[in-house]
Amino acid sequence: MHPNLVGGIDVALLVFWAFLAFFVCLIFYLRREDRREGYPLEDEASGRVDTVGGVLHTAAAKTFKLPFGHGTVSAPAWRREPVDIAAQRTDRFAGAPYAPTGNPLVDGIGPAAWANRAKRPDLDMEGHPRIVPLTTATGFSIARADSDLSGWPVVGADGRVAGHVSTLWIDKADRLVRYIQLGAEGGPLLAPMMMAKVDRRHRRVVIDALNAAQFAGVPRLEATDQITLYEEERVQAYFGGGYLYANADRQEPLL
Repeated sequence: MHPNLVGGIDVALLVFWAFLAFFVCLIFYLRREDRREGYPLEDEASGRVDTVGGVLHTAAAKTFKLPFGHGTVSAPAWRREPVDIAAQRTDRFAGAPYAPTGNPLVDGIGPAAWANRAKRPDLDMEGHPRIVPLTTATGFSIARADSDLSGWPVVGADGRVAGHVSTLWIDKADRLVRYIQLGAEGGPLLAPMMMAKVDRRHRRVVIDALNAAQFAGVPRLEATDQITLYEEERVQAYFGGGYLYANADRQEPLL
């Protein structure tokens, strides 16, 4: 085929314009798809909701099937999730920070915020709960060179003992320890392993995210042998918020 199709137009020019048209369509497609989550937008100061739609703005709702028969979810949902937090704005301009008016560790403020995830456990590829107590995980054990930490004291940021380790919770899929269980009264009390420092010399576990007395407020689990995605959010948020709200001096500037 001759490269010159007609006067002033050749194959290279047609390929260029075809690529340009494809690229423009791709940009529109990606921008429509990325508006599935977090929309519609809302102005926090005025409360005005962005209801702009249309074929060039937001893609049509798509329904996703969840694995293992856990139903479906559609996005975008085009509805506002209920938000009622114990906090107030520190100023009147949009984007002004919020100051907690209650207990920020449980009210979901700042680093202690959580998402309303599904109230079912995280599952492995076979549909079984991934995170379970070591005592119920058949075929799993702690290496001989390490300790299972049973009976070791858990020390908070104030140097006081918050409790003692009763067992470990492991992730069977990733083959690692996820949580430390301190007790079972009122439901298992779990602490994230990733926020713990194992002090082998003094045979203790140090978790400086919270003071010892604040461990009593950690959200408890409903079941004794599994943790749901929602419960994981609550536990992680409680300890994560402690790095800011556990002590008053943590909320002050470093300089």
